[in-house]
Amino acid sequence: MKAISETASLIDLSLAESAPPRANDLVEITKIRLNVMVLITTTIGFVVASPRPVDLWQLMLTLIGTGLCACGASVLNQAWEHPFDRKMGRTFDRPVAAGRISATEAAIFGIVLSVCGLATLGVTVNLLACSLALATILLYVLIYTPLKRVTTLNTLIGAIPGAIPPIIGCAAASGRLDWESAALFAILFCWQMPHFLAIAILLRDDYALGGFKMMPVVDKTLTRTSAWIVMFGLLLIIASLMPVYVRPTGLFYTVSAIVLGVGFLATGVRCAAVQTRAAARVTFFASLIYLPLVLAALMIDRLS
Repeated sequence: MKAISETASLIDLSLAESAPPRANDLVEITKIRLNVMVLITTTIGFVVASPRPVDLWQLMLTLIGTGLCACGASVLNQAWEHPFDRKMGRTFDRPVAAGRISATEAAIFGIVLSVCGLATLGVTVNLLACSLALATILLYVLIYTPLKRVTTLNTLIGAIPGAIPPIIGCAAASGRLDWESAALFAILFCWQMPHFLAIAILLRDDYALGGFKMMPVVDKTLTRTSAWIVMFGLLLIIASLMPVYVRPTGLFYTVSAIVLGVGFLATGVRCAAVQTRAAARVTFFASLIYLPLVLAALMIDRLS
């Protein structure tokens, strides 16, 4: 296994060195790695809403369209925020912020990716999935992005487009939205709040330099931030149990949702109590563990 891993690393390094720098920059601004989570949640929604057996061809087309839209939105976000990215240590070397790609070029690239993604969904999947993807792009780029410099409620607004991908999956599989898709939306929406608030605590100084009004930047004592982390941790447990009432669900998922939710909430309570970067980091990593496990448990339940 070690030999295979080392060989893969050498191949990755070779490809990175042989690829033109501009191509690397274009790939970087799409935030492919971060958008993997979008594809995972879209897949969960598709599988949960699918009649059996799952149509793998339709799933692939859905993932291609959704992935292109997600990448397009990421590029458009960087085209918009590049003057502020230059001010932050975490983002100053992004291709657009560093000037390796112009904002105009990034905007055109983002629009092309978005249009290709929407066309893929609209032509090969269905108009409902396409409409949801369009709503996601518009909410993320035109509402959430500018609101980050206006109000601390930006995270609450940004959680809406962040919670739509599993609904796109549901719509792609069944052509409709129902209470189960609403449950998936609620889980993703509630999860994002402690997840991103923990990130904002860790990066509060950087966000302040960029002029972003993230809650921990304005909330100097972290009192309000702490309350929100705990509140949405509690709401997440409730949201994760919605599938149990919407459709017959096995004991495996029910127990998994409760155990994972209580564990995640415990990290949020500790973060609120001690209000340190170390505690926020634990909450952040706990969020990365919680989401794939609870969604995997739901998918296993629906497939069994």
